[in-house]
Amino acid sequence: MAETARKGAMGLKRLRGSLRQVIVFSLFVVLLMAGYSAYKGFGQSIDDAQTDWPVVGSILPRTDDLTMPSVFEIIAGVFAEPRGLNEAFGSIVLREAAFTLREAAVGFSVGVIVGLTIAIVLSSSQLLERALVPHVIASQTIPLIAIAPIVVIWGRKNMDFLPWEWHDWMSVSLIATYLTFFPVAINGLRGLHSPSSEALELMDSYAARRGQTLWRLRLPASLPYLFSAFKIAATASVVGAIVGEISAGVTGGLGRRILLEAQRYTTGPERLYVAVLGAAALGIFVFLCISLLEYSLVRRKGTEAIL
Repeated sequence: MAETARKGAMGLKRLRGSLRQVIVFSLFVVLLMAGYSAYKGFGQSIDDAQTDWPVVGSILPRTDDLTMPSVFEIIAGVFAEPRGLNEAFGSIVLREAAFTLREAAVGFSVGVIVGLTIAIVLSSSQLLERALVPHVIASQTIPLIAIAPIVVIWGRKNMDFLPWEWHDWMSVSLIATYLTFFPVAINGLRGLHSPSSEALELMDSYAARRGQTLWRLRLPASLPYLFSAFKIAATASVVGAIVGEISAGVTGGLGRRILLEAQRYTTGPERLYVAVLGAAALGIFVFLCISLLEYSLVRRKGTEAIL
């Protein structure tokens, strides 16, 4: 009974913590909308009156209805049907987000495998670590906008040896992989080195092989480091997928939608805002998915062990 009561109390405490996070996030969104509306109102009213204000017009740019549609116009743009389409624009953005999510998920998965493999290989040898870590870091200094067209052209021309047909969205996933593997490799390497010398000596005293030490000690100890990397990598995979869609010229995805709405900006600026907010929402979604997985595998087990 006492154990059941303790678990119930912990569950109630977690529920309250989650509720507080939802409230804080909702308040942040409301404050962000209020700040946006206030800036638009001050900047526009001063501009209309042709007066000067020490902030808007000198430090911050002025506003107008074209560059900054109102919050209500943006919300209405979610439900409005673009000309020639019998579908709400919000559902179009949702469909494009699902397309981008597929590319990002593939890129994230491959990036995690590549990054974790690099971390395991480098952790096995100090010589390899010292020689190759600078090159891993240097790989991230190359601008993504320069790599993306190369990857797309390379995929179209040189992937005919594969037993399946290569599509442009696969090139986009490779671009997402490029941004994903780095945080996993670096944080994974730190995590694999995190076990104490006493724990390693204990494994040696049991005559554990290197693979057993890796599986039973180093990998479990690296989980907190890895999940921190997964959160960064998941959001980075969305960024990589969106940039890759713009470079690859794919027919779907949020990147393509943002590009199209930017070209049509003068006829419907609120649609570009909706598309950009959809990309932000997708990034938050994948971050929350990784956080939920982290709670299920790491934090919850740690809490149960304490109980």
